[in-house]
Amino acid sequence: MDRRQFVSGTSLGLVAASVSLTRVAAATTDAVRPFHVDVPEAKLIDLRRRINATNWPEAETVADDSQGVRLATMQMLARYWATDYDWRKLESRLNALPQFVTNIDGLDIHFIHVRSKHENALPLIVTHGWPGSIIEQMKIIEPLTDPTAHGGTAADAFHVVIPSIPGFGFSDRPSTAGWGPIGTARAWTTLMKRLGYTRFVAQGGDVGSAITNVMAAQAPPELLGVHVNLVLTTPPEISKAIAAGEPAPAGLSADEKAAYGQLKDFRTGHFAYALEMATRPQTLYGLADSPVALAAWLFDHGDGWGQPAGTMTSAVAGSTIAGHSAGAVTRDDVLDNITLYWLTTTGVSAARFYWSNARTPPNPAGISIPAAVTAFPGELIVVPRSWAEYTYRKLVYYNKAEKGGHFAAWEQPQIFSEELRAAFRSMR
Repeated sequence: MDRRQFVSGTSLGLVAASVSLTRVAAATTDAVRPFHVDVPEAKLIDLRRRINATNWPEAETVADDSQGVRLATMQMLARYWATDYDWRKLESRLNALPQFVTNIDGLDIHFIHVRSKHENALPLIVTHGWPGSIIEQMKIIEPLTDPTAHGGTAADAFHVVIPSIPGFGFSDRPSTAGWGPIGTARAWTTLMKRLGYTRFVAQGGDVGSAITNVMAAQAPPELLGVHVNLVLTTPPEISKAIAAGEPAPAGLSADEKAAYGQLKDFRTGHFAYALEMATRPQTLYGLADSPVALAAWLFDHGDGWGQPAGTMTSAVAGSTIAGHSAGAVTRDDVLDNITLYWLTTTGVSAARFYWSNARTPPNPAGISIPAAVTAFPGELIVVPRSWAEYTYRKLVYYNKAEKGGHFAAWEQPQIFSEELRAAFRSMR
């Protein structure tokens, strides 16, 4: 049974697909078809059965999370997931948004597309990361498309496109290699042009930053500029010292020393998950077979969003930093994201994105189109301005936000939206 279901309709003059539990061929190769989420109840019943049948290990042998997600945390999350969590609430929220699919290079790409009521709104494509999904960005849709209701002006408005990366969520799972940042970046440009946008901007975080950077390096004429909230490139002397396990190079500023320490700690203390996915993603069969295995894998590497204590687990050396708020992220948000991965069976296909990324050229430096960076205080690495300038030769905006972490759009949607307004103001 296909994990997706389409609904009929002709809104916006788009070609519609018939209701079906199997893939429906588009009328033309570039057709854009409405999309509707309707998960069979049997899949939700099976999910709860599998959670309740979990074969739990013994508890960790330490009094912190240095060995991974703690048993008590996972059991608490699992109990709520199997009893009180309601997927249908998210399903209703998704179906209240304009969702579509279109075939690009042989894959059906799922996306949310919300146009602003303001005439001169700037088209924007926003790319999620891992272990996130389109759910990360749902809270920024209204502030970006309707800024006058959220502290902005009509001049700040955006038309917002939020696609699911191939292998994630409701987009197709690639059956061939090659769908890393390069192929996805090209697909995003095709998507925006197919929607009729002759000028647009792009934003991304986490692996979405890698895709956005490649878009900037490809520099299609329609792309006016980019914004990222995670800078993935570092100056050569920094990369060399990290690889050799050396102390920070001499002459670094305070911000550069702090970022070097964060990067070094992350590489040595919490990077094994990325190596596994970059080298042996297919081995992660438990992500498709056990909901709790999937939840633990995503929860651990998602900085432990929405822990009951109201703190977030830092990705730096697996430690817990009390007082770093999860912001607007709730327990239901966390389970919405995890359940989306489960119902679409995309734990392994999403992991393969890391495998593809490892086989493409490194993240580009010296990008020449206009670029903007926001450094959030809870990010894996609070990138200093000098490192941002190394990556982006035309850095038109750099700011250190007051609050927010790795999933800034999810945690602090208002601040994130304000950052995008400021970042893209000069690119309109």
